Amino acid sequence: MFRRTFSAALLASLAGRAAAQPTPAAALAPASPAAATPPAKWTREAYIAAMQASGRPHEISAGAFDAIQRRKESALKSIERYLAQRFGKADPAVLSAFAALPREYYHYQYAEKRSLAGDAYEAEAKPWAIGFGSALSDYLGQAYMTQALQPKPTDTVLEIGTGSGFQSSLLSRIVKSVYSIEIIEPLGKAVANIYQPLSITNVSTKVGDGFYGWPEVAGGFDSIIVTCAAQFVPPALFKQLKPGGRMLIPIGQPFKRGQFLFIYAKDADGKVTSRKDVGVFFIPMTGAMMKGAAAGDAKQ
Repeated sequence: MFRRTFSAALLASLAGRAAAQPTPAAALAPASPAAATPPAKWTREAYIAAMQASGRPHEISAGAFDAIQRRKESALKSIERYLAQRFGKADPAVLSAFAALPREYYHYQYAEKRSLAGDAYEAEAKPWAIGFGSALSDYLGQAYMTQALQPKPTDTVLEIGTGSGFQSSLLSRIVKSVYSIEIIEPLGKAVANIYQPLSITNVSTKVGDGFYGWPEVAGGFDSIIVTCAAQFVPPALFKQLKPGGRMLIPIGQPFKRGQFLFIYAKDADGKVTSRKDVGVFFIPMTGAMMKGAAAGDAKQ
């Protein structure tokens, strides 16, 4: 089973998220559904231009850029082996999505305003702090959750916890449209600018509390992926999941071991079944989730 592993320093950084207060929901330039197509050829010059356009200017040497691309080849092979071990076979759509996205573009420390591109495609997959108490999840875990979600080209997907924007970008390569909610305002506003430079136009984002989902999206969602640990499933997410839909959500206590990924399925009649999957370790869902848990503790 995959499990997030954090250093003491990274845990201290991520703990800041637990203290973050939810901001009023604010839509951030919803995009119209369209196929996600990054630049035809990803070069050092394309990277520098995309970083500039996203408001995160960064220079990189030709040697450093080429080294990243060589590590990507090895990482893609690791992802394929890992998915084959877990599922029997790697989903070609997931592999294609990983191959199409430049992960180094998402390695960025937003609080410090500095690129971490040189760390992309590390040999031993691990999460990276990106500021404001958030993290870029490890690439093996993201590959696992993406394939476990069983995304289809016709799907409309909801993501709770935009974070670096990598997971929503990954899904944008596979599904019809993605809606993503981030509770940390400075992170959500900054990450909203990263999609357009890669010509990703089927991801809509907003700052808000994912506990309530995105009820304004007519018809609900074919699948929901939660990328932060909840102590229970928010009722709104069950309501917004379409019949025949699938939801992945980590359940467990904040910053403690014993979190597990749960997979929920809603049948055509609206009946929900669940399955306890692999052990994980995610940063906590804050906002109403934390307030509700605190209120429950106070009553005991």
